[in-house]
Amino acid sequence: MTPRNRSLLNTVAFLAVLFGVIIYTIMHVREDLIGSTHSSALAFVLLGLALIIALGFEFVNGFHDTANAVATVIYSNSLPPTFAVIWSGIWNFIGVLLSSGAVAYTIISLLPIELVLKVGSEAGFSMIFALLLAAVIWNLLTWFFGIPNSSSHTLIGSILGVGLMNQLLMGDGVSSGVDWGQALQVFKALIFSPLAGFAIAFLGMQLLRFLLPIPTLYQAPKEGKAPPWPMRVLLILTCTGVSFSHGSNDGQKGMGLIMLILIGTVPTAYALNSAVSSRQVENFTHKAMVVDNILAEYGPVMPLSLSESHEVLTHTIQKNHLLPETVPAMRAMLRIIKEDVGNKATFKDIPIENQTNLRNNLYLLDQNLVHFTHLQTNLPKDQETIITDFENDIVSSIQFIPPWVKVVVAIALGLGTMVGWKRIVVTVGKKIGKQEMSYGQGAVAETVAMTMIQMGNQFHMPISTTHVVTSAIAGTSVGRGNGIQWSTVRNMAMAWILTLPVSIMLSGCLFWLFLKVF
Repeated sequence: MTPRNRSLLNTVAFLAVLFGVIIYTIMHVREDLIGSTHSSALAFVLLGLALIIALGFEFVNGFHDTANAVATVIYSNSLPPTFAVIWSGIWNFIGVLLSSGAVAYTIISLLPIELVLKVGSEAGFSMIFALLLAAVIWNLLTWFFGIPNSSSHTLIGSILGVGLMNQLLMGDGVSSGVDWGQALQVFKALIFSPLAGFAIAFLGMQLLRFLLPIPTLYQAPKEGKAPPWPMRVLLILTCTGVSFSHGSNDGQKGMGLIMLILIGTVPTAYALNSAVSSRQVENFTHKAMVVDNILAEYGPVMPLSLSESHEVLTHTIQKNHLLPETVPAMRAMLRIIKEDVGNKATFKDIPIENQTNLRNNLYLLDQNLVHFTHLQTNLPKDQETIITDFENDIVSSIQFIPPWVKVVVAIALGLGTMVGWKRIVVTVGKKIGKQEMSYGQGAVAETVAMTMIQMGNQFHMPISTTHVVTSAIAGTSVGRGNGIQWSTVRNMAMAWILTLPVSIMLSGCLFWLFLKVF
C-alpha cells in the first residue's frame, strides 16, 4: 500500500470513528432524556455546543499528554507509530472506563460554589464556555509550537480565571471566588509530582546503570532497529501503564466538565444517580436520622427556611470556617432532604421538578459535613466515621459518571493522540537531553510517570502527564551523565510559567464577555 493510500485510509477511519462517536452520544443523551422534562430548544443547542467543545478539550489533551505515553515506544522503534497510538488509545479507553470519577469532582470543587449550584443559569453557561474555550485555545497554541504543556495546569488556570472574575463582578473580597484551600491541595500535587518525577528518575537511571551495565541500553536508537527484546517488552509495558494511568486520571477532567454541562442543561436526567438502588435509598434515610442525632449535640434546631439554610451553608464553604448557624442549618437541610426523599423507593420516584433542588441541597450538605468533620476539634472518632459514611452515600448519589460519557471521552483522547503525536515525540526524544533519548531512559521515565499518576489517582488529585514524563526524561538524562538542553527546558518552563496567568486572564475575559452575551 502506497503512503498516499495509507494516509487516505487513516483519514477515512478517523472520520468514521468521529461520526460514530457523534451518533453514539446523541443516542445515549436521547435515551437518558426519555421520561424527563425537556428543556428549551436553546438549552439543547447549548448542550450540543458545550459537549463538542468539552470533547474538543479532550481531543487536544491527546495531542499533549497521551503523546507523551507513546513517545518512548515510537522513538525507540519498539512499536510502529500507527500501532503504538492505537494500542495507547485502547489502554486510555480502559483507564477511563475503570476510573472512579473522584478526580473529576475534585476539579469541579475548585469552582465558585454559587456557580456550581446555578450551573444551568446564564452565569453557569458563561462559566462552562469560558473555561473550556480558554483551555482549548492555550493547548492548541503550545501544541503548534511543539512545546509539551500541561492540560491540567491549563484547565485549572481557566477555572481560577472564572472564579476570580466572578469575585470581581460580585464585589466581594472573600466570597464568590475560588476555593483557595482546595486549590492549594491541587497545586501541591501539580508542583510536587514533576519535582519528584525528576528526582526519582535520576536515581532510577543511576540504579539501572549499576545493575545492567549493558552499553546498548544507553545508546540512542538506530533508525529502523528495535531495542533488545527484554527492553522492548519493558518499553511496551511502561507505555501501556502510562496510557492506562493517563486515561484514569486526565480523562476524568473532561468527564467532570461534561457532567457539569449535562446537569446544567438537562438536570431532570442527570441531577441524581438513577442507578442508586431502593436498598441504598432506605439506608440513606436511616443514616440521615443518625447524623441528625449526632449534630444535635453540637447545635440546636433553629427555624431556618430553605433559603436561609442555603445562605448559611454557602457562606460556610466560602469562608472555610464554621459559623454559629452552620450546624442548625445542616440540621434544617437534613430535614428538608428527608422530606424530599421520604418513602421513595428510588431517586427516579422523586418528582422531576424537585430533583435539581435536591441535588443542590445534597451538594451543600456534603461540603458542609466535610468542613464540620475537619474543623470540629472535639468530634469523637466513631461519630466522624458515621458522618463520613453518610458523606460517601451523598457522593454516590450526586457524583456519578454515566458509562457513555467515559466512552466518548476515551475515544476523544485516542483520536487526539493519532492526529498530533509527532510534534511531542520529537521534543521528548531529541530536545530534552543533550543526547538523544536511549532505551534505558525511556523505560525508567515511563515507569516513574506511571507510578506518579497512579499515586495521584489514589489521593484523588490531578497529575500532569506532560510534566511528569518530561521531568522524568530530564532526570534520566542527568542521571545518564549527558545533561539537558537548556533552550528546550527554558521554552518548556516559559510555557509552564505562562500557562496559569494566560489561562486565568483568557478565561476571566471570556467569562465577562459571555455574561454579556447570555
